[in-house]
Amino acid sequence: MPEIRSAVKLPFFERYLSLWVVLCIIAGVIVGKIFPAGVNFLSKLEVSQVNIPVAVLIWLMIYPMMVQIDFSSILKAGKKPKGLVVTLVVNWLIKPFSMAMAIFAAIFLKYVFAAFISPALAKEYMAGAILLGAAPCTAMVFVWSYLTKGNPAYTLVQVAVNDLVILVAFVPIVKFLLGVNQIIVPYDTLIYSTIFFVVIPLTAGYISRVYLLKLKGREWFENVFLKMLKPVTIFGLLLTLIILFAFQGNIILGNPLHILLIAVPLIIQTYFIFFIGYLWSRKWRLPHDIAAPAGMIGASNFFELSVAVAISLFGLKSGAALATVVGVLTEVPIMLSLVYFSNKTRHWFEPEKKTIPR
Repeated sequence: MPEIRSAVKLPFFERYLSLWVVLCIIAGVIVGKIFPAGVNFLSKLEVSQVNIPVAVLIWLMIYPMMVQIDFSSILKAGKKPKGLVVTLVVNWLIKPFSMAMAIFAAIFLKYVFAAFISPALAKEYMAGAILLGAAPCTAMVFVWSYLTKGNPAYTLVQVAVNDLVILVAFVPIVKFLLGVNQIIVPYDTLIYSTIFFVVIPLTAGYISRVYLLKLKGREWFENVFLKMLKPVTIFGLLLTLIILFAFQGNIILGNPLHILLIAVPLIIQTYFIFFIGYLWSRKWRLPHDIAAPAGMIGASNFFELSVAVAISLFGLKSGAALATVVGVLTEVPIMLSLVYFSNKTRHWFEPEKKTIPR
C-alpha cells in the first residue's frame, strides 16, 4: 500500500503552526519589553472581564470555523450511530475528567513537578489544562480527517454534534472540574464567556451560511468565501498569540522551564485519549475512515475557545492562559504523529485482500 501521508499534505500555515507559535512567543516577549505602556493600555480595554481587543481577534479565529458547520448533516447520524457514540463518550465523559481529576494534570502539576511550580501557579496551569480537556476540536479535525482519508460526511456529523453539545455541556463540566480542584470561578462569568465565544459566533456562522448558500450557491461559498476567510483566521491567531505573550513575557523569561512542564501532561493526555477512541473503534469493527477521525476529534482541542475562556476567567497574564497556549504549541506535531500512526495501522481495520490462487 502506498504511503498515504505523502499523497496529502497540511496547508503551509497548519504544517508549521508550532513554528509560528514559537515566533509569536519571541515577538510577544519583545513587544512587551519595548512597549510596556501600550501593552498595559490594551489590558485595560475590558467589558465584564472580557478583553475587547483579544475578543475581536478570537472571533476572527472562531467564526470561519463555525460558518463551515452544516447542522443539517446531524439528521444523517442515525445511519451509523456507533462512531458517534465513540466520539461523544470519549469527548464528554472520558476526556475532560482524565485531564482534570488527578490522572494527568493534577499528578504532574501538583505533585511530580511540585519542586518547580508553586501551588498557586500549579492551580492556574491546571485550570488551563481543564479548559483544554473540556473543549474537543472543531476545525482542525477536518484536516486530520483528510490526512487519514476519513469519511468527510461523517466527520462533519461528528463536529456538528460536538458543537451542539458544547453549548450545554461545556459550562457545567468546567465549573464542576474547577470546583473539584478548588479553583473557584463565578458561574455567570463562565456562562457569559461561553455565550460570547461560542453562541454568538455559532449563530452568526449559521445565519451567514444559510444566507450565502441561498444567495451565491454552494460552489461560490466553498471555493471563494471560505478561502477568503482563511487568512482572517491566521491573522487572528497570530495577533492573539503575540498579545498573550506580550503579557506573559516576564513569566516566560523567569520560568522558561514551565512551558515544558505544562506540556508533559498535555502530551500524555493527547495520546491517551486518541488510543481510547481508536482502539474502541477497532473493537466495534468500525471502518478506518470513521475510526481515525473519531480518535482525532477527542485527542485534539478547541484551543481557540480554551484560550478565550482562560483570558475571560483568569486574565491575560494568568498561568491558565499560558497553559492553553502551550496546548497550541504542542498540538500539531503530536497530531501529525497520530496521523502517521493511523495511516500505518489502516490494515487493522481493512485487512489486505488475499490473492486467490488460480
